[in-house]
Amino acid sequence: MNETAFKVVQGGPKPMMVVRDGPGASRCTFEISVKFQQNSSWQGQILWAEKNMKQNFRSVLEMLRLMDEALTDGAPKSCGWEDKE
Repeated sequence: MNETAFKVVQGGPKPMMVVRDGPGASRCTFEISVKFQQNSSWQGQILWAEKNMKQNFRSVLEMLRLMDEALTDGAPKSCGWEDKE
C-alpha cells in the first residue's frame, strides 16, 4: 500500500501551506487562506501552487473536494479551478 503524507508547513495569521509528498506521489502544494469562519466551517481561497490556479471555497468540504480533484486527476474539472490572476 502506497502511503501519502500531508503536512502543514505554515500556519497562523499567514496563509496555511499544505503539501502532499510521499513515495511515488507527485508533489502537490496548496496555499489556503481562510477569510471567514461561519456556520462551523471555513470560507476562503485555495491556491494550487504547481498549476498556479485558485478557487474560492464556501466550506471545508468544498475545499477538500478541490484538493481531491487536484490529487486524483491532476487537472481541473468540475469544481471550477481558474487561473491565478
